[in-house]
Amino acid sequence: MDASLRFDYHFEPRKGWMNDPNGLIRYNGMYHAFFQHNPYSAQWGPMHWGHAVSRDLLHWEELPIALRPDMPYENFGGCFSGSAVEKDGRLYLIYTSVSKELAQTQSVAWSDDGVNFTKYEGNPVIRKNPFGTPDFRDPKVTLIDGKYYMAVGTGDKTVGKVLLFTSDTLLDWEYAGVLFEGEEYANCIECPDFFKLGDRYVLMFSKIGTQERSTHFVVGDFEDGRLVNCSISRPEWGPDFYAPQTFVDGERRLMIGWMYHWGKQAPEGCEFAGALSIPRELTLDGGKIKSFPVEEARHLLTKESEYVEISGNTLILKTASGEKTVRELERLDMLDILEDTKSVEVFVNGGEAVYSFWKY
Repeated sequence: MDASLRFDYHFEPRKGWMNDPNGLIRYNGMYHAFFQHNPYSAQWGPMHWGHAVSRDLLHWEELPIALRPDMPYENFGGCFSGSAVEKDGRLYLIYTSVSKELAQTQSVAWSDDGVNFTKYEGNPVIRKNPFGTPDFRDPKVTLIDGKYYMAVGTGDKTVGKVLLFTSDTLLDWEYAGVLFEGEEYANCIECPDFFKLGDRYVLMFSKIGTQERSTHFVVGDFEDGRLVNCSISRPEWGPDFYAPQTFVDGERRLMIGWMYHWGKQAPEGCEFAGALSIPRELTLDGGKIKSFPVEEARHLLTKESEYVEISGNTLILKTASGEKTVRELERLDMLDILEDTKSVEVFVNGGEAVYSFWKY
């Protein structure tokens, strides 16, 4: 594909497939975005961790691959999704390693320069799913009140679960129980992200297999290792948005998602596939999550697009081929649009609902 058609402000790899953003963090004055990456093809394949950095959240530079599947515990699928944590000046990556012998396990690598990574000799640090099912992935580590919490997704045909582990060292982990579960989220909850926002606790996750490709947010209280007094919402509706992850930037909780989907095929001859969304800032308004572009991107917002129509409280999203997505909204008071060379992101009522899709 002609380089002139690449996104202006949405990161894409120079070559190969990308999906979930991983390890989002601000480290040594730079924003780091790692991502699931097959460097050999514009289709999903052996998973590596790609790596990009930015100074302003809008312009990204791709760096050398951070993690390659070069260990026995990564010999069947590679290095799946995970997260990044800074501890004592060192950058740690915590990720799902996939092997024929052990299936999905959790492993650790670290770096002192943010570019070159060493894998822990004691990997995998979590070798077995407490529930014994094969789906056991996407560790997201967050520091809350001085303790490291790792949320991991799992599930079976009956119920989807988010499991919680705790640690003081990032290397030794103790199982703490089921943070959240639900029959409506079987077969597996993916890409969980557990964090504190204001005085509430939030669990964000994606559900595998859904046609809506939406993101769920659970807002509640954290008591005895579980989320209680919960409300569940879905401000991010896609259809081309999945597996988002958040990170802290000063007083802000920022989020970036994967703009693509499993059923989408790269055009013939295209050397790359997949992109990152524009970074959003998450806020709580009356107990509900709002998702809106970061301040650095708001000058790009417009009010109109040929790919977006409004009829009363009905929102109609169109692609260049004529496909339509129709949404009936309770109210439609305000609309902000971020349109780029290949994508459209629509923010309703200041981020109460968000729709991200490809034009082509």
